[in-house]
Amino acid sequence: MYVVGIDLGTTHCVVARAAIAKPAVKVVDIPQLVAPGEVAERPLLPSFTYLPAEGELAEHDKTLPWGTEVNVVGELARKLGARSPGRLVSSAKSWICYGGVNRKAAILPWGAPDDAAHLSPFDAQVAYLAHLRAAWDRAFPAAPLASQDVVVTVPASFDESARELTVEAATKAGLTDVRLLEEPQAAFYDFIGEHPDALADAKLVLVVDVGGGTTDLTLVRVKPQLERIAVGGHLMLGGDNMDAALAHHVLEVAGQTKQLDPTEWAALVQSARDAKERLLAVDAPDEVVVTMQSRSSRLIGGTRSIIVKREDARRILVDGFMPRTGMREVADRATRPGLTTLGLPYVTDPAIPRHVGAFLRKHAHAAAAAGARVDDGLPRPDAVLLNGGVFNAPALVERFSEVLAGWFGAPVRLLAHTSLDTAVARGAARYALARRGVGQVIHGGSARAYYIGIDDAHGVRKALCIAPRGMEEGVSVDIPERVLELAVDKRVAFPLYGSTDDTVDAAGTVIDAGNRLEAFPSLEAVLRGKNLHVRLGGGVPVRLTTRLAENGTLAIHLVTVQLPPQRWQLTFGSPTAGVSAPEALKITASKLDELPERFNDGRRLLERLYASAEADPANLERVKNLRHELDDLLGPRGEWSASTCRAIADVLLERSSNRGRSDQHELAWLRTIGWCLRPGIGVEGDEVRITSLWRTHDEGLKVKTKGNWSEWWITFRRVASGLSKSAQQALFTEVALWLDPRAKVPQGPRVGGSVEMMQMVAALERVPGSDKERAGAWVANPTSWLVLGRLGNRYPSTSHEVVRKSVAEEWLVRILGLDWEKAEGASFAAVLLARRAEDSAHDVDAALRTKVSERLSLMKAPGSWLELLTKPGATDAKDAARILGDSLPAGLRLT
Repeated sequence: MYVVGIDLGTTHCVVARAAIAKPAVKVVDIPQLVAPGEVAERPLLPSFTYLPAEGELAEHDKTLPWGTEVNVVGELARKLGARSPGRLVSSAKSWICYGGVNRKAAILPWGAPDDAAHLSPFDAQVAYLAHLRAAWDRAFPAAPLASQDVVVTVPASFDESARELTVEAATKAGLTDVRLLEEPQAAFYDFIGEHPDALADAKLVLVVDVGGGTTDLTLVRVKPQLERIAVGGHLMLGGDNMDAALAHHVLEVAGQTKQLDPTEWAALVQSARDAKERLLAVDAPDEVVVTMQSRSSRLIGGTRSIIVKREDARRILVDGFMPRTGMREVADRATRPGLTTLGLPYVTDPAIPRHVGAFLRKHAHAAAAAGARVDDGLPRPDAVLLNGGVFNAPALVERFSEVLAGWFGAPVRLLAHTSLDTAVARGAARYALARRGVGQVIHGGSARAYYIGIDDAHGVRKALCIAPRGMEEGVSVDIPERVLELAVDKRVAFPLYGSTDDTVDAAGTVIDAGNRLEAFPSLEAVLRGKNLHVRLGGGVPVRLTTRLAENGTLAIHLVTVQLPPQRWQLTFGSPTAGVSAPEALKITASKLDELPERFNDGRRLLERLYASAEADPANLERVKNLRHELDDLLGPRGEWSASTCRAIADVLLERSSNRGRSDQHELAWLRTIGWCLRPGIGVEGDEVRITSLWRTHDEGLKVKTKGNWSEWWITFRRVASGLSKSAQQALFTEVALWLDPRAKVPQGPRVGGSVEMMQMVAALERVPGSDKERAGAWVANPTSWLVLGRLGNRYPSTSHEVVRKSVAEEWLVRILGLDWEKAEGASFAAVLLARRAEDSAHDVDAALRTKVSERLSLMKAPGSWLELLTKPGATDAKDAARILGDSLPAGLRLT
């Protein structure tokens, strides 16, 4: 039996082991391909996956001791990727902790052509873990890895959804019982394992862990027992940022003004990474050559060799990321991310010392309680433990030591490591031993307090503590005094917040949902079950219970008040994992208001009109006037609240099978259901409603008139934001047969509504960028140029489903050639095409953006349009309605 520590790192993976009977920790060498057909053992497995082209590698080129793999992982992957970066998956761990994308979607390599192979960040992590498991099982056939005590490390700043994804990836790789450990703690475990008496005089230790993708900060109190008392927030700041900064310098030296495409940029960053490691080494050369690939219209793209001098590299990397700062300087925590490269949003301020200073000041109270000296709000640690590959560079270590000495007036003790590259894996194994009584245990429990969002009697958002900071593993917390009423068979979502503040709120405490709380993906659940006691108001009374599982993940359940209790686990949602949520519609529901006084009259009207499938001449005229009658009963439909809209939709969905009583019945049904379900998301239960509506799609239009066809496409355009990727793709495939001039027109009756079809296609934001480009070719003389603008929107809901920059530029040139006073929608279409993207690699040429800005200024366009050209961000309510073609229901708001 072994304890095993796995460092699942951004740049490399490491495995360490110790036999329980003989607890000496050793690093396990990992067999991997180092050249085609050549296998060698290495202590590090580079965290790279190469997706070879068909026929690029023979089967024997990819054969490992345990079999042949489809993709290449490790050292050979990194080498092949240097030549073909468009096939290299890297930094998967950084993507796992980035909630701005669907982490299970095949989006990597970022920016690779749609027809190239892709892999999800989740599956990349699975591939690394599966490789490690296979390597272990070959080395220790009598002790398979799945049967050992395995600890996998994660950044302390990982939120719960990222932690759950890591555990799920391990499970998919065949490791069904793993524990998670924060990487700074793992580094600390390794240090005290090697030097058990080194901290005899220390009270407080600061751990600064700067890896490839993140910066993790932790404070450990030494006495009376080891306890982690604080962790930092999520900082996407590490070696990857340094590589990108050096790559930007290369572009400046080269005089490169044209923006590189993602593949060219990835190749340059890879070359810059190699240069960084050489120029920051102890025996660094005076200069190195960086290769810059250039793809052109020629069959073979060219390459350029750029010289990077050592003094320039150190100025950029040391002065830029480890500048000399004063003790009162703290990091700029702007709401927008800073440098965005290859799709990942990095922090605004790259100065690591300023982030450290802000962290120490934030936790001055906890540090003082540990016995640390605090001067002018800045606590002084007795020792600092540096970890992460960035600190392999002596120049960065020396500068950081200099900064600390400047803050505190004297040098601060730096704790020496045996190996920065393997410390986390070794520490994870030592942690497993400590749990078995061999070594000291670091206490501290949950690094965060967790809260759910609730509204008070006045509709003001509050936060209910459901898991206090410091909650220990295996401990459960019940909150019996807070009873919630939830609907049956409808998905419910709770806003989730976290806090790493020194303040310790007890479970059940209600606080203001202010700036000190960090928003996380919502908690979601659907209550289904038999014999549920539903109260008069339609809700099931439930209470919350929380447990910090032994593997380090948080489990939150809803438990019915009635006996015997029934339980449902809340899952951590992902903003882009299921339905589409375009940037113009980052929507939250306001507190549901009361239905109109005469709503029941409106309900009865709908029930009579759609009572059966049989046509009734008596109500044919009445159904033609349905909109006017509902307006008389409920008020103008433009003023209907979100709850009123959804209540009407629920009545109509229950009677969808009767919509074909006549052509007018189906027309009125479609008009009303589309209006009431718009935009398809934002209200509790919308996922169930959209699923029900999609069954209507599968049934097809019942009465195929020209007007009904038009309204059919309008309906699905209005709810497109709530449709899954597969549903959107199905709609695209259907209409392509009628819109694509090159397609063979199907036999049978012709489908109508080509204008409405095209408008619907523009709303399908989750279809691949290649399909959007194909659709753009169908736009000849549109009734509104906004269709082309929305297809090429540089800030869609899923940033990996975007048309290529070159295509967007072609469309923009086309629109710039129009008379905007006569061409409907052209001006705002130009805004959507020229706006700043979340990923700068998607930005159109700056000269084109300037032309758009000048035209907008001449026509005195809204200031919000000009603002979109200067910085990435969501549109306001008016512009969102302009994109959608409809206003939002009252009670839904943009966030």
